[in-house]
Amino acid sequence: MDGAWRGVRLWRQAALAFALLAGFGAPAASAADCPGHPNALGTSRTLVVDPRQHPRIGTMQYPETLPLADHEVVLTFDDGPLPKNSNKVLDILAAECVKATFFTIGQQARNSPEGVRKLLAAGHTIGTHTQTHPLTMNRMPIERARQEIEDGIASTKAALGDNADALAPFFRIPGLLRADAVEDYLAEQGIQAWSADFLADDWRHVSSARVYDLAISRLEANGKGILLLHDIQARTVAALPRILETLKARGYRIVHVVPATQERPTTPTEPQEWLLHPAPDAIAHWPEVPNFVFANRGNLPAPARSDFDATAETPMLHEAALSRPSWPEPSELAAGNATVTLAAPASSLFEIEGGLDAARHGAALSRRGHKTASVAPGASEPIRTKRLSRRDARRLALANSRQLRLAQVSGRQSHRGAAGASRQKTHAVTTAHRGPVKRLVQVRKRRV
Repeated sequence: MDGAWRGVRLWRQAALAFALLAGFGAPAASAADCPGHPNALGTSRTLVVDPRQHPRIGTMQYPETLPLADHEVVLTFDDGPLPKNSNKVLDILAAECVKATFFTIGQQARNSPEGVRKLLAAGHTIGTHTQTHPLTMNRMPIERARQEIEDGIASTKAALGDNADALAPFFRIPGLLRADAVEDYLAEQGIQAWSADFLADDWRHVSSARVYDLAISRLEANGKGILLLHDIQARTVAALPRILETLKARGYRIVHVVPATQERPTTPTEPQEWLLHPAPDAIAHWPEVPNFVFANRGNLPAPARSDFDATAETPMLHEAALSRPSWPEPSELAAGNATVTLAAPASSLFEIEGGLDAARHGAALSRRGHKTASVAPGASEPIRTKRLSRRDARRLALANSRQLRLAQVSGRQSHRGAAGASRQKTHAVTTAHRGPVKRLVQVRKRRV
């Protein structure tokens, strides 16, 4: 009997030793380390982080994310363990020798403590996700939020049993409904708040094909980052093999993230590597100013006040630059120009052929044309249309209208003729030096 108990005790110790080895610093699993799966995706490297140095990660909500190179991906799963689907997710990851980070719910850990221990035995990182997954962390009192966080941690540690120290100080707020007070409390406890860089929307009522499309398209848009999935969803189980196959085909590499310990120092990184898209080296690192060495250095003499005084030989700059050319004095004009005179206009330039009476007679004819425009040419009275037929009356009305417009045109032309004569008279006065110019005022009477 004692021998039987001794065998059971040895088996348990071996199992615990294996779990500890898997949970604390297991080396990265490459395709070559995946027995039976030579073409597996594998895990390219293990990234060790210090939560106190970088308390918040994930560019969906925070400035920083994990220091990943291009085409590096970190897989994370929320809300487990749920044996029906979580065990299938573990099998899919094991077939590709891929390590991920799981954020467990306290109640789920209580209901399925074996599922939590399976995560540890498989070498995955275990974080927490509150006790009951409330979607009100952004507005609940901090005391209640603190209780949710602490209860979730306690339930997961209880499921791990003697390996409670394997629980990573990683935490994800349910629904990513962040709050400053919650994040401050996590930072005080040395717990790293995880958001994500892109989602696959696998918690929604969508098909597994849609989950795959969103995961790959958003990863391609970012080029790298933290992918958030849910191991309790059947659609995630259906989409995960294709996601991993596409990652392998397109050259993506899986990175496993673990917390730093005394035996496991942090991975050396640069501050700019914690940005999703860091600036190029030429911008991130400005060149230092060279330290010039000057030969024969000496002090230059200070300028004296007299150096700025103007003299006759060296006038001031502003006097030469801002001086304006002056107008010549009257005495500087040529003497001969003073005797130049213009000829007086002759009186014949203002004479009108026919005299003033002829001009008045033309104006009278122009005004009379306006008054008699409604009378047909050659007739002494307007055209009467009372005794005509309706058809002839319309024709005569059109004729009278046409004659009226022609008479108005004739009047305007006569008016223009008189105005032109006045302008010609003025022009004759200004050109008197060309000789006498005679203009004839012609009054035309347009006959229609």
